[in-house]
Order: sequence, then structure tokens, then C-alpha cells
Amino acid sequence: MSTKLSTLNNLEIAILEPKGSIIGGEETDELKTKAKDLLEQGNRKLIIDLGAVTYINSSGIGALVSIHSQFQKAQGKIKLCNMSKGIENVFVITKLTSVFDVEEEREDAIKKFQA
Repeated sequence: MSTKLSTLNNLEIAILEPKGSIIGGEETDELKTKAKDLLEQGNRKLIIDLGAVTYINSSGIGALVSIHSQFQKAQGKIKLCNMSKGIENVFVITKLTSVFDVEEEREDAIKKFQA
């Protein structure tokens, strides 16, 4: 899996787009490393676009929770968007929708950050 990174507004908003399965291992480490690098560069607004993620397990959820915690400690914010029905169900069942800001579309997440 490769995680694509893009930024908006002179690095004000960063977007990570993981692809495939987030199940621990290399792809999860890559996602956590890129998020940590963004935080160290001073980014405090992160959108994780899950549109290309086909499966997530407890290790993947743990990685997202870890990233969320790091950003919160640094007064940052994370928004998740473009979840498939299956992934959205995992977040609803685990009650993580009360932890994460979840938006339907990437544009919605961007607008919320800019508001």
C-alpha cells in the first residue's frame, strides 16, 4: 500500500490518502510516519481520506487512534472522510464516530477546517 500525501493552503491543511488495507505492518507504519512528520513540520489540520481503503482491522484502527492522539496533544485536529459503508460500520460499532470528526466528502472536511 502507498499513502499519498498532499497539502492545501501553504501546508495549512494536509491530506493523507491510504490505499488498500490498513491491517498493521508496512502500510500502517507508513501512515503513522507520514502523520508524525506532518505534525513535526507544524501541520495541525489533517484530513485522512479513506476512499481508497478496502479493509481496516483493529491494528489499523489503533494506528488512526494513535495519530488522533498525537494531533490532539499538539492542539491539532483530524477529520476522516470518504468512508465506505463497511469501514463506516466498523467506526459506528466501535463508537469511534464519537471520537473522530467524520465527513462524507473531502470537500466537506476542507470547508469545515476553513470555517
